[in-house]
Amino acid sequence: MEKVIVQTPTFLTLLGAGFVTSETLGAALKIAPILVAADGGAGVALAHGVVPEAVIGDFDSLDPALRHSLPPDRVHIVTEQDSTDFEKALTRVDAPLILGVGFTGKRRDHELAAYHALIAFAHKPCILLAEEDVILLCPPQLDLNLPIGTRVSLFPMSEVHGTSGGLRWPIDGLKFAPGKRIGTSNVNDGSGIRLIMDRPHMLLILPIDALEPLIVSLKACQTSWPSGFCG
Repeated sequence: MEKVIVQTPTFLTLLGAGFVTSETLGAALKIAPILVAADGGAGVALAHGVVPEAVIGDFDSLDPALRHSLPPDRVHIVTEQDSTDFEKALTRVDAPLILGVGFTGKRRDHELAAYHALIAFAHKPCILLAEEDVILLCPPQLDLNLPIGTRVSLFPMSEVHGTSGGLRWPIDGLKFAPGKRIGTSNVNDGSGIRLIMDRPHMLLILPIDALEPLIVSLKACQTSWPSGFCG
């Protein structure tokens, strides 16, 4: 287990160096005001006029001048090269919910690595914010109220079975797996959505407008994986 650098009872925003709009960052900080940057994400934060509470990474992607402009006690160097900067930061923060911003939309390899991290560290409740989407690891059971016709996409990272309520195309009895069956572009049919998964290996992708009702639903979630997600 990695040493926790930032621990807070408040929601936390984790910022990367990918594509970030001021609107997306502002929306994240309104919900999760504690800001931690992953390496080059510190440059993004400073460009938006915000100084992170901590910067975590191997510092291979942050301009040295920007690094030296940061308060020394907020700079946390992790030299190992077996993990991404997102993983380095994600495993060293502790918060009830983490909003990941700046980990999508710029480099596809980094974006795919971020999705991998959601599965690899399922005990870290994290929602990735993209310009048009929110992406998270689907909890074992999630009850969610969204406007009729809302897009609900499911993307398996390994073999996953589940059941659903409130979707136009139910997933009951289906075996999801990469290269075999995925569940993109399903639709909320107007009733409340219920998703139940047998493994913590399914990504749930929703429109960005679903963020606030999603957080409400996650707060109400009482079931958990053994790893603690949604606990």
